[in-house]
Amino acid sequence: MTSQTLREARKYEEASEKMIQPKDRPGFHLSVRIGWMNDPNGFSWYEGRYHLFYQYHPYSSTTGPMHWGHAVSEDLLHWSYLPAALAPDEAYDRDGCFSGSALTLEDGRHLLMYTGVMKERQRDGGLREVQTQCLAVGDGIDYEKYAGNPVLDEMDVPEGGSRFDFRDPKMWKKEDGTYACVVGNRPADGSGQILLYTSPDGFCWHFKRVLISNENRFGKMWECPDFFPLDGKWVLLVSPQDMLPQGFEYHNGNGTVCLIGSYDEETDTFMEEQDQAIDHGIDFYAPQTVEAPDGRRIMIGWMQNWDACGIRTPEELWSGQMSLPRELSIRNGRLYQRPIRELDRLRRGKVVYEQVPVSGEIRLEGIKGRRVDMELRIRPAQGAELYQKFAVRFAQDERYRTSLSFRPWESVLKIDRKFSGSRRAIVHQRRSLVRSEGGVLELRVILDSFSAEIFVNDGEQALSMTMYTDLTAEGISFFADGQAVMDITKYDLAAD
Repeated sequence: MTSQTLREARKYEEASEKMIQPKDRPGFHLSVRIGWMNDPNGFSWYEGRYHLFYQYHPYSSTTGPMHWGHAVSEDLLHWSYLPAALAPDEAYDRDGCFSGSALTLEDGRHLLMYTGVMKERQRDGGLREVQTQCLAVGDGIDYEKYAGNPVLDEMDVPEGGSRFDFRDPKMWKKEDGTYACVVGNRPADGSGQILLYTSPDGFCWHFKRVLISNENRFGKMWECPDFFPLDGKWVLLVSPQDMLPQGFEYHNGNGTVCLIGSYDEETDTFMEEQDQAIDHGIDFYAPQTVEAPDGRRIMIGWMQNWDACGIRTPEELWSGQMSLPRELSIRNGRLYQRPIRELDRLRRGKVVYEQVPVSGEIRLEGIKGRRVDMELRIRPAQGAELYQKFAVRFAQDERYRTSLSFRPWESVLKIDRKFSGSRRAIVHQRRSLVRSEGGVLELRVILDSFSAEIFVNDGEQALSMTMYTDLTAEGISFFADGQAVMDITKYDLAAD
């Protein structure tokens, strides 16, 4: 039975979404129906469609008591909103239904697992969030919370583990028909750890072991874990808080980490072999993956960052969008990410230039727009000295621009949105060390109204950022300090 809290949220979102015009949204990235969006939740394939839920506060464009928003798609690019799936309406989740996951049960029902939050008064008078894991079962539209909630609480956390930082369960179905999930937790050292739980039926869960401990290597608390096999390896994705930079690989604050290794399913032992950032840009957090019906592992993330939320003002009707879904693979021991191949179907109006000399700033006929897919290959001019800098500037007019610049001597790629129209002193730049030999670099730049996602060297690295520049700024230009040569293939992307 639908609670009054959920009915009110559904009524509010249905009425309020009409205030947002389609032109004021991204074309093919999922944005929040109304209000506030953060982490993707319950990313799953169910009854012929992709389902994506998300952390949701419909009543304002700032964070509040978390609900679960809900959208569906057949191609991960054209989304339809469904009514909100969960609301904070029980004692154990009265202060929020936090992040979680979804899968299909043997009987065909859709199972959601999420973190219930209940604020508790402490002896010092302050409030702390007690976090537990809870279930809801439904038919793809309506979900009923399990009578046995919460199914995991502080009694299921290993000694020294926090009951205040115990969240974001990611479930999967094992080959033997049983279930497992990983949950983020904070151990006694104040760092992060990932806990492994198993279940025979998806409802009765038991602690198995600590899958991996951070030991203060990558930030502190590890949020939003995801664990899955890929190309003969196992991959663990986590989003650490309070990170320290490590060269250009990891940056201050909230970040993302991919651990690649081997997993012994008999002993539930994960042996970490390699680590890297998932996204080297500004706006990417809390990614979650799904196995597509054709076997592809597809990842989507919240295209925002807690350190840069101020880019949207509270007066805005919506705040929050998801990244472009990305196909994952492992090559040369690294995680590679490529835009889902379905994006190619949106391409229109091909424009090609080859061997374009670039020295100073140039513009090219037919190269402009805010919903664009550009493939670039940059290299030094033949017989010339290595250029000092190459840049692509977009969302550009006389006043605004966002830029992507490459310095081949350092092999450093930088994104910069400080002139994008933001009035807030938030994170506007980020640098990444990329692989380049002799100043040669391959880039794919995808723009969608209020975002840019850059894929380097066929997906070896990705950099994401949002920019809320007025849509009339649609110029694109190229710049070189020195003499560079560029090949470019550009498409417009039609969202409808």
